[in-house]
This record gives sequence, C-alpha cells and structure tokens, in this order.
Amino acid sequence: MTARLIQPSGRGFLLFDSHPDGCARIVTDMAAKAQPVTRPNGERPVALIIGSSAGYGLAAAVAGISRYGVQGVGLCFERPPTGRRTATAGWYRTIATAKLAEEAGSDFAFLNGDAFADTTKDDVLDLIAKRFGGIDHLIYSVAAPRRTDPRTGVTHQSVIQPIGAEHVTKTLEFDKDGTPRLREIGVQPAGDEETADTVKVMGGEDWSLWIDALDARGLIRQGFTTVALSYIGSHLTSAIYRAGTIGRAKLHLESTASALGDRLSAYDGRALTSVNGAAVTQASTAIPGIALYVSLLRGVLGEGMRSPLAQSVDLWDQLTGAAPLGVDEQGRIRLDRWELEEKVQASVTERWKTATPETIGDLADIDWFRDEVRRLYGFDVAGVHYSQPCEPDLPWPAA
Repeated sequence: MTARLIQPSGRGFLLFDSHPDGCARIVTDMAAKAQPVTRPNGERPVALIIGSSAGYGLAAAVAGISRYGVQGVGLCFERPPTGRRTATAGWYRTIATAKLAEEAGSDFAFLNGDAFADTTKDDVLDLIAKRFGGIDHLIYSVAAPRRTDPRTGVTHQSVIQPIGAEHVTKTLEFDKDGTPRLREIGVQPAGDEETADTVKVMGGEDWSLWIDALDARGLIRQGFTTVALSYIGSHLTSAIYRAGTIGRAKLHLESTASALGDRLSAYDGRALTSVNGAAVTQASTAIPGIALYVSLLRGVLGEGMRSPLAQSVDLWDQLTGAAPLGVDEQGRIRLDRWELEEKVQASVTERWKTATPETIGDLADIDWFRDEVRRLYGFDVAGVHYSQPCEPDLPWPAA
C-alpha cells in the first residue's frame, strides 16, 4: 500500500480516478442527515439492496442503516484499485457504508458482483439464508449499460434514444477547463431491436428473477415489500427519457410490479415502483439534455431540491409504516412531487426556452452541477484535504 496524491482528471462528465477520503466523507455526511428513530421492540428490518453503492441505491442503504438500523445485504458491481488507477467511487463508498453499519450495530454485509448473474444470486441468497433466514424488504436500484440473459447467454445493450423520430434537444457540456457550453444536438431514434434490448436490460425481468429466487429458497417473510426505483421527469426531457427507450423499460418495470404484487399477496406482501425526483448521478449524466434540465431545476429551486438521501428517508418512513404510502392513481410511490409541481415546471420551461450560451450562467446553477459531478467521484467535498496523499488500495469490506 502506498499513499499518493489523487487529483481529478478525465473527459467531460467522466473522471478516471476517485478519491477515497472524499467518497467516505460523502457517506458520513449523508448519514448525519438521517435522524435515527426509535424502533418498536428494537426490531431491525432485514433488507436486500441491489445497486447499493451509488445514487438512490446508496441513499437507500445509508438512510435505512442510519434511521432504522436496517440490517441485511447490499449488492453492487464495482472495480477494485488496479495500481495505475484507483478503485471506482462506489468501491470506496461501500467501504464507508460498511463502517457506518458496524458503528450503528447493524449486521449489514456487502457483496460485489453482477446482479444479473445466477451465480451472484446464489451467493447473495446463501448469505441471507445463513445470516438472517429471510428478508423483509428488497430495494432494486440498477442502472446498467448491458445485461447477459442467464437463460439464453445473449448479452443485450441498452440505449438512450427516442422512439419513432429524431429528437433535437438542448444539452449542456463542459470543456476541459470546466467552461460550460450550451448547444443543440440531434439524437437518432432507436429501432425495434434496440428498444427491446433496453427493456431486457432496464425493465423488470431481472427484478422478477430475484423474487423467483427468493421465493424458491423460502426467504420471503410475511409482509415482505419490494420496491424498484424509477423516474418520470419533465416534459422537457420526455422525448429522450420517458417517451424513449428508457421510458419503455420503466413501463415494463411498472407492469412487473403489478404482476409481482399479485404473487406476493400470498405473503401479505407488496411490489411497488418508487418514482424519485431528479438528481445528479453517474447514470443521469449520460442522458442528453438531463445536465441542462437539472442545472435549470436547481437554478429555480436552490436548496429546495430534495436530495436522494432526503427522498430515501421518506421512502423508508413509508415502507416501515411510520408514514402513509404516498402513491398515485397507478399505485406508484411518488417522491418527485416537489420536482413536478406546476409552478416549478413552468419556471424551468421558461428558462429552457430562453437559455442561450450567453445567459445560461444566469439561468442555471452551473457551478452546483459541476461540483455535484465531481462529488460523484469524491472530489470537491468539504472537509477533505486534497493536497495531502491518501491510500487508494483499500480492501473490500469482509462479508
């Protein structure tokens, strides 16, 4: 192990290295905002969180552990340090989350593997069976570029494209020196096969396979609830998102929830989707127009934006019965009402229409967005001394 100075470098929204201390500090800062509640009879729910190292999956893990003392298993797919490069940010965030669980007295293990693979499912379920005997909750938060179908061996690639016709949208980019650039791009429509592949990767099939596997092993407890995390977003991004290939996958996710709900009724259980609000995540930065939209949304709301952690606290409050389920007419938990409020969307829409390369800095919170992207990799985190060397070769937490 050799400590070294780690500085951000990369292309656009992609950085090549992550900062271990910054990633750890992000987790501890999130945990500090999730106020613990008194648990009836000291009960600790058992949860499986798939996609526990980033975005809303990470927030769900931190909120569950910090607020309700949730125990269980977190699963993610992260790259270890290689010597030349640091580990991925999720590797370091997982180490910090495992430490958080230990300090909270929560028996929470983390496994690193491909959630789509049958061998990974076997490893996770073996651990659950041995350590807990069953689970109360499964939170599914997977955003992946590809998936190998375990039944056929075929690898499917997801795409982020409109359906039916080319879509021209404004988008926000950054030069190497961090200067923002506003420009228009055209995104070609996906074909039928590309759309079907996206549904195979991002739809509800793998979620359903996890429930199948849990059921076959007798690991589903009475009152079990499973939630798949989703997003709808604004009309400004709908052509490329909700009405596009990703949106088609989200519709499949919702239909899967309905089918799983019927099956889980035998356990007095529930299957739901949770529609979360906009956030800066590694997955969202790859979607054309989203960077601009989220920057404008922040320009309108400022601190009124609800973080993934705050939304995950709301989710756990609802799952545990501390608060009523805030579902819409389609049975989806809605954690995005703050984003889609009519006045908010009207203001964002006006800024979107009038934004030019000269005015974008006044209309959108560019500095906040740029900082949030860097924070995804552990940089620009308050209280971290980036001028000092740190140790990147940290081991995965023991399960």
